[in-house]
Amino acid sequence: METSSENRIFKKVLVIDDSETDRYVAKRMIEKYKFSHEIVVQESATNALLYLQSIESTPEELPEFIFLDIRMPEMDGFGFLEEFKKLSQTTKAKCTIVMLSTSLDAEDIERAKANPFVNRFVNKPLDKEKMETLCQEFHPKFP
Repeated sequence: METSSENRIFKKVLVIDDSETDRYVAKRMIEKYKFSHEIVVQESATNALLYLQSIESTPEELPEFIFLDIRMPEMDGFGFLEEFKKLSQTTKAKCTIVMLSTSLDAEDIERAKANPFVNRFVNKPLDKEKMETLCQEFHPKFP
């Protein structure tokens, strides 16, 4: 899957995950498959919300895509989604959210799929097949 730097799917992607290993893998896959020009990484849902709030007044700075882990201490991915719905309409409209999890819990999967802000549920880790699927799904002209 070769694409030029001009053909990256997104301008900015936000990765929210408490696991250093999972953040590394996500960042590496995003870079390898030229999914985004810029990758912002947050270790917690709380920090990610603060980050989003800090740039809400400049919509061009908002990430277009968010990889959101479900299981995190302090505030999990579902807690993030509850707070996310309080953000501006512009923010909610601009950010595509994919939930990531190692959980095979059917309740987690159904809860994620039922949330209006979640566009897709993906099992970790991100790999070539998952990245290609996301590229094709969110960029229809992708080869």
